[in-house]
Amino acid sequence: MATEIWLLLTYKIPPEPPRHRVAIWRKLKGLGAVYLQNGVCLLPRTDEHRRALKIIENEIASADGESVLLESVPSDKIQTDKVIARFKADRDEEYRELLGRCDAFDAEIAHERAIHHFTYAELEENEVDLKKLKSWFEKIHKLDFYGAALGGEAASRIAACEALLEAYAQEVFAAQSENSSASPNDSEA
Repeated sequence: MATEIWLLLTYKIPPEPPRHRVAIWRKLKGLGAVYLQNGVCLLPRTDEHRRALKIIENEIASADGESVLLESVPSDKIQTDKVIARFKADRDEEYRELLGRCDAFDAEIAHERAIHHFTYAELEENEVDLKKLKSWFEKIHKLDFYGAALGGEAASRIAACEALLEAYAQEVFAAQSENSSASPNDSEA
C-alpha cells in the first residue's frame, strides 16, 4: 500500500473584517479540504490542489494573515485511516443532504401526478430542478477522493430521479397531445 501524502495548510487571518476568513473557508471547503481544527486543513497531494493552495496562501497574505503549506505524511496506518475517514464523513454528509433533496424531488413529481398537473411549464421547472441535483452530485463526486459510503446510493438516486422525470415527461406529452386533439370543431360534428 502506498503511503498517503497530504498537503497541510495552517493559517491565521485577523478577525476583522470577517469576510476574508469566510472567503478562505469557503474556498478550502470547495476544494474538499478537511479541517483538523480551526485554521488547519488537509487535501490530498495533487498538482491541482498545490496550485489552488498557493493561490489561497496569497489571498491569506493579502488579508494580513499568515500561512504555512507543508506536505504531511501519516505516522502509521491508523493515522491514515483516521484522515481518510474524515474525508469520507464530510462527503457522506453532503451526499446525505443531496439524498434528502432527491426525496423532495420525488415527492414533487408524485404531487404533480396526484393532482394531474401535466403542463410543459411544470415539466420545465422539474427539469431545472433535476439539472441542479445532477450538478450538485457532480460537485460532491469530484471531491469524493476516497469513495464515501453514500456515493453509490447518491448516483443511483440521481439515475432514479432522471427515470422518474422521463416518465413524468411522457405523461405531460400524452396529456398535451390529448388536449390539442380535442378541438372546438369536434363538438359541432
